[in-house]
Parts: sequence; structure tokens; C-alpha cells
Amino acid sequence: MPAMIEAHGLVKTFGDFRAVDGIDFRVEAGEFFGMLGPNGAGKTSTIRMISCVVPITAGALQVDGLDVRYEDRAIKARLGVVPQDDNLDQDLSVRKNLEVYARYYDVPKRLARERIDEGLELMQLQDRADERISALSGGMKRRLVVARALVNEPRLLILDEPTTGLDPQARHLVWRKLRLLRERGVTILLTTHYMDEAEHLCDRLIVMDHGRALDDGRPRTLIERYVGRDVLELHLNDEERARVRAYLDPRLGESARVEQIEDVTYVYGLGQEHAREVEELVGDHYRVIDRRANLEDVFLTLTGRALVE
Repeated sequence: MPAMIEAHGLVKTFGDFRAVDGIDFRVEAGEFFGMLGPNGAGKTSTIRMISCVVPITAGALQVDGLDVRYEDRAIKARLGVVPQDDNLDQDLSVRKNLEVYARYYDVPKRLARERIDEGLELMQLQDRADERISALSGGMKRRLVVARALVNEPRLLILDEPTTGLDPQARHLVWRKLRLLRERGVTILLTTHYMDEAEHLCDRLIVMDHGRALDDGRPRTLIERYVGRDVLELHLNDEERARVRAYLDPRLGESARVEQIEDVTYVYGLGQEHAREVEELVGDHYRVIDRRANLEDVFLTLTGRALVE
């Protein structure tokens, strides 16, 4: 079967600025695929090319077997897009927002009603159907934007930072609904700078920075490849940091290493016995966090700087 998205040497420039710098990736049909990176990494520029909003500068890009350069109208008809901003019509009710959107895709009225009812139920908004947008919370608005993107029954759902600004409860509700859509066979492309979101939702992901692809794979595979299982996170002053480094240096080998990011020392692959000894060496005066490795650690390892900026 052809890939839902296939990019080779994809480039997007704005004047002299290369927003996307020759990336390659492939998204299979039915896959939940993530694009992870900080603001300015090139994620939004990439999805705008996939959505046929801006033309590609160089390389090749196909969506559902169609070339974005020549078949943009056919591609747009197969997409559902959840933008970063909640661009809902404030003067219309929840249901009217969805009805207007259905007309853009020439969905017959009876079928549109069925899909709208289904989308409102899926996103737990059925009791808000007649309310104006201003009466909704931030989490409700995001769920409504997702419901709107499903009205045309898209083969590919594109989510651009879908949970930015939401409280933890609202984020987890959106996650649950997105996992349900994936179980129904919808291909989902997610851009996010939340590493926990990518790790919880994505089958595979690509890590981007400065328009380039640093690596791709399953979240846990990337974590094990670059970091290992556990991380020791040390918040120390200069004197304590020197004492810990003197202890660590003779014990570091191929599987253990230290990264210093601003005032935090990260120790990867040290092992539980040595980790406990470091905690005893530091004592209770400074923070020592022994935790499981995550995707932010992968990004720190690849770039040397924090993921969220």
C-alpha cells in the first residue's frame, strides 16, 4: 500500500531562510505519527506544505499517493486540519460552526447532520450544541475544532499543537479522543513540543530542530537508543557539582555519560548502585531526581538544549 505521506528531500524557504531543510519521512496509513521539536523547528511549515497551503520549494511530497504540486484540490478534500488557533466563528453556535464547515465540503445536509451529531457525541459536546462559542472553555473549544475537522470524514487528520494552553484534565480528555480516532483507522499527524504528549500518543515520530530531521523511530526506541532507561537529574551549586564530577568521572564508560545543561547536571546510564551513592554524596541539601528517561532527554542529547523554549 502507498504511504499516507511520503517526503523526500523536502525543502521550504522564505527568502534566505530555510524553514525546512531537506527532510525525509514516511507516514503509513492508519499510523499516529508525530513531529517533535521546539518553536521554529519547521513543524508548522511542514504541515502547511502537506495541507497544500504553501508550495514546496524543493524535493518531493505526496499525500495519499497524490503529488502536492499538481493535485492540491484532491488532497485538501481528504484532510481534516486542527490549527494552532481556535479559529471558530464567535457569532455562531457550536452546531452552526460545524454546519458551515460541512458546506465547504459539499456534504449533503442529512449526512452532515449525522456526522455533526456523531462528532459532538465523540467530543462530549452534545449538550453544548446550541451555545455560542464564547460560552465554551478552552478545552471545549479545542474539542470542537477536532470535531469540525472530522465532518468531511478525512483520511488524514492533521493536528498542529492541539493541546497548547490546556489544563492537564482537558489535555488527557483530548488524548483519549485522539486514541479512539486512531483505533477507528484514521491516520493522524501530530505536531507538538510536549514530549509527554508525543510519547503517549505516537506510534512513531520524527525529531526536528532548525528545519532538519535529527532522527525518527518509535518513542521508546529513540529513548533507549540515545539515553537508556534511567536518568539522574542533579540540581547542585558549583562546589557540589565539582564533588559529584570527581566521583563520576572514573565511573563513566560507554554506557554512562554526563550532560550539563545550564545549571542542571544530567547523568545517563549510571546504574542504580552508583545513583544511590551519588544521592548519599550530595545529601539532603540539593535536589537529586532519579527518574525514567523520556523524549526530552533524547532532544537534550541530540541538540544540547532544552526542548521547550
